[in-house]
Amino acid sequence: MTATITAEGGTGKLSHRQILTVLPGLMLGMFLAALDQTIVSSAMKTIADELHGQSLQAWATTAYLITATLSTPLYGKLSDLFGRKPMYLTAISLFLAGSLASGFASSMYELAAFRAFQGLGAGGLMSLALAIITDITAPRERSKYQGYFMAVFGISSVAGPVVGGFFAGLDSFAGLTGWRWVFLVNVPIALAALVVVSKVLNLPHTRVQQRVDFLGTGALTLGLVPLLIVAEQGREWGWGSPASLGIYAIGLVGVVLFILQERRVGDAALLPLRLFRRPVFRVATLVTVIQGAGMFGAMMSLPLYLQIVKGATPTQAGLQMLPLTLGIMVASLGSGAVISRTGRYKVFAVAGLGLMAAALLGLSTIGAATPLGVVMAIAFVIGLGLGASMQTLQLAATNDVAPQDIGVATSSATFFRQIGGTAGTAVFLSILFGTVGDRIAAAVRSAMASPSYVAALAQHPEFAQQMANGGVDVNDTSFLAHLDPVLARPILDGFAGSMSAVFLVGGIVLTVGFALVWLLKEKPLSDKSAMEQRSEQEALALAH
Repeated sequence: MTATITAEGGTGKLSHRQILTVLPGLMLGMFLAALDQTIVSSAMKTIADELHGQSLQAWATTAYLITATLSTPLYGKLSDLFGRKPMYLTAISLFLAGSLASGFASSMYELAAFRAFQGLGAGGLMSLALAIITDITAPRERSKYQGYFMAVFGISSVAGPVVGGFFAGLDSFAGLTGWRWVFLVNVPIALAALVVVSKVLNLPHTRVQQRVDFLGTGALTLGLVPLLIVAEQGREWGWGSPASLGIYAIGLVGVVLFILQERRVGDAALLPLRLFRRPVFRVATLVTVIQGAGMFGAMMSLPLYLQIVKGATPTQAGLQMLPLTLGIMVASLGSGAVISRTGRYKVFAVAGLGLMAAALLGLSTIGAATPLGVVMAIAFVIGLGLGASMQTLQLAATNDVAPQDIGVATSSATFFRQIGGTAGTAVFLSILFGTVGDRIAAAVRSAMASPSYVAALAQHPEFAQQMANGGVDVNDTSFLAHLDPVLARPILDGFAGSMSAVFLVGGIVLTVGFALVWLLKEKPLSDKSAMEQRSEQEALALAH
C-alpha cells in the first residue's frame, strides 16, 4: 500500500501523524551518512592491509571527503530548484551504488574511486534530510523532530566503530571477506530508505526559474579540493613544504574566484552571499564552523585515547563512547521539548557550547592513570553540549531565511560544519603527532631514573635497541598490547600528554565559540512551516 503525504486543505500544513510517516525515510538517510563517517575509520587499517595499499589508505578517506563536502551545497541549491524528493532519491541511489562498488574493490585505487562516488551521494543525505524536516515543520515545533535526528547521529557515532571493528575482525561473512561488509552493510539500509522515501515523500514543489551556478561550482571545487587535500595530507608532507604552499595558493585563488562569482550571479548563487548579511544566519554559521572543529576533534581524539592509552579495541572504544550518545539523546530530546513549549532557543546554544568547552578543558587534565569512569563522565557532558547546541544552531539559521532558501540554508550549515570538522581534525592530528615524539622521549628520560624501568629494559634488549635507534613508531601502536607494562608506561604517558594538548586547544576553540554564541539574536520562531509559508505566498500571488 502506498502512503501519500498530502498537505491539509492545500495550506501546506502536515499533521503530526503525517510527519511521523515521513521521518523513518529521513532518519535512514541520516543514519547512512553519519554511520559512514565512523564505520570505515575503525576498519581502514585492515582494509589497506588486505588490498596491499597501506601508504594509500588516506586517499580513500580524502576522496570521499572531497566529493561529500563539495556536493553538499549543490544538493541544497538543486533541491530548491527541482524539489527535495528527486534529489534525496538521487543522493540515496548514488550512495547505494558507491557502497556496493566499494564492497567489491580489488585495489586501494579502486576503493578511492568508489569512495569518491559514494561521497557524491553522502553530500545530500544529511543536508536534505534536515531540509525536508525544515520544510514540513514549523520552527516552533521543529526541534522536537530534530531531536530524533540527533539521536540517530549519536547512535551511529557509537555503532560505527563497533560494527566496523566487528566486520574487520572477521575472516569471512556470508562468503565474502569480513571487511567488505563495512560497505555492503549500507546496501539494505539504503534500499529500505529508497522504498520508504519513494512511497511517502510526496511533497508539493514550485519550480524556481533559475539557472544552476555551474561556474560557482567550478570555482568552489578549485578552492576546496586543494585545501581538503592538504588538510588530509599536510602532516605527512609538512605544512610549510613547497607542495603545501603551492596548494594553499591554488585554493586561495579558487576561494576568491568563488566569492566574486557568487556576488556576480546574486540569487542564482550556489551559496547566496545575501544570506550572510542576515545577522542571525551569519552568527549561527560562524559558530557552527567552530563547533564543527571542536566536535570532530573530540570525537576523533577521544577514541584514540581509549584505544592507545587505555588499550581498548575499536569495538570496546565504541562501546565506551556510549555515554556521549546518551548525552546527545538526553539533551536533544529534552531541549526540543522545551523549545517547542516556550519558543526560546538561545539558552540551549549558549549552554551547549559552554558544556562542550568545559568538557574538552576537563579532558585536557586526564592522563594514562585517569579512571575510565571519569573519562566516560566527561564524554557524557560533551554529548549534552552537542545535543543542546547542534540542532539549535541549525534552527536559528533556517528560521532567519525566506522559505525558498531553506534548502541552500540547511546545506550551508552542514557544509560549514564539515569544513570546520575537516580543519579541526587536521589541526588536532598535527598537534598530536607533532608533539608525541618529544613527550615520549621526555617520559622515557624520566623513567630511566626508576630501577624497575632499567631492569625491564635490560630484559628486553630488542626494545632497548629500538629506543636507542630513534624510539618507537607512533604511526603503529599495536606493539603496546604485548609490551611489558613497565616499558609501556612512559610511552602511554607521552601519548596522554599530547592528547591533553589536543583537548586543551579544542577547549580553547570552543571557548571562542561560546563567547561568540552570546551574539546570537533570538528571533521569534514562526508557527508556520516553510511549506505553509510558500503556499501562502503562492495564494497571495494568484490573488494579485
